[in-house]
Amino acid sequence: MNIQHIKFKDIEQISYISIKKEFKKDFQGSSPSLFVGRQGYPHVKVGFLSPQYSGDTSHYDSPRLWSKGRFSIGTIASMRYRLVNSRMQWNINNVHKQNCFLNICKEVGMASKPVELEVNLNKQPKLSLTPEKEIIPFGPQGEVKNARVTSNPWVDSRVERVVSDTDLKATPAITNLYLKGFEESFLNKLLSAGNVGLKPNRKLVPTRWSITAVDDAIGKQLIQEIKDYSIGEYQAYFGGNWGNYYLVLFFPEVWSYELFETYLAYKINPWSQEGNFYSTDYELYEGRKTYAEECAGGYYAARLPVLEKMKELKRQQAALVLRFITTEYNIPLGVWVCREAMRKSLQEKPLTFSGKELMLKYASELIRKKLGFEINLLLKESKLLKDISQQKKLNEFS
Repeated sequence: MNIQHIKFKDIEQISYISIKKEFKKDFQGSSPSLFVGRQGYPHVKVGFLSPQYSGDTSHYDSPRLWSKGRFSIGTIASMRYRLVNSRMQWNINNVHKQNCFLNICKEVGMASKPVELEVNLNKQPKLSLTPEKEIIPFGPQGEVKNARVTSNPWVDSRVERVVSDTDLKATPAITNLYLKGFEESFLNKLLSAGNVGLKPNRKLVPTRWSITAVDDAIGKQLIQEIKDYSIGEYQAYFGGNWGNYYLVLFFPEVWSYELFETYLAYKINPWSQEGNFYSTDYELYEGRKTYAEECAGGYYAARLPVLEKMKELKRQQAALVLRFITTEYNIPLGVWVCREAMRKSLQEKPLTFSGKELMLKYASELIRKKLGFEINLLLKESKLLKDISQQKKLNEFS
């Protein structure tokens, strides 16, 4: 089942008829982000996103702020659907070609504050509500006739150094800025705009791909760090937000990670390509060699907070993660939900157990009580649990 076939009633209530009067073809706006499509790759649609007013619009593109401020699904959706995507078609490889519109997109992609713009579209922008799993939604789209920056964009000096260093590869550029506290959504747009990497390799990156690339790059860096830590304990965390709840089970083993996603409203998980009621992907100590096809971007987005928690604890563990998507999640908001809901889960106080069976029994009873679901249906399919039960311990050889 394709996610686009699911009816999201709250999306249907945000009708074009009710809000079309808000959107003009000529306007002044303040752009906090950009969007690079993937359809027709390498010839894709590239555009900057902005509401049709000037001022500080940074809250339109900050999942960390939404999480900290406890923004509701409706509040986030209403903001995002007011972002106009002013766009044009471009070949992703022509990132070095001098073009006024592309230069604006690149400036938006590295500015630490929204960029003030004056925009003229060919026609009144049209709203097309097509929910996607990975990307944060936005509003109507229109082809650009003319656009110009009306004030000097503010670029952080640390970002400026990374952008100007054309001998620095994209991965260390991204991870270095992450370690300095830059938000993932900012790093996504920096990569999408082709602002980082070796000069001959720089190109526009579709937004959907850049989101996963950032989560994966940072995650791999953290994996190398946590592999040097001592083995941790049996611990269980549970929490979440926006209709997405995570049960996180840590085992005193070397690094491995497995994610199960279950959409509780459907007998068949709409994310699953295999027609199961769940989606799942995993990696053992050696890591993955291929993309996590079943869980897609959610796999890498949820893995990042797990690794952040292990780094905080200075412990290496195997992590079994169960994601439960409830009917509360009635508007798809993008893969950031996985990252921030997981962070909320891991901010909860954990329970520590003396053994695996005790922890699994607790986990089963907790989810049955909280969500009315039998997790044994998932546990019996777990590759991570199977690996733990079959793995030889050092004391067995003594």
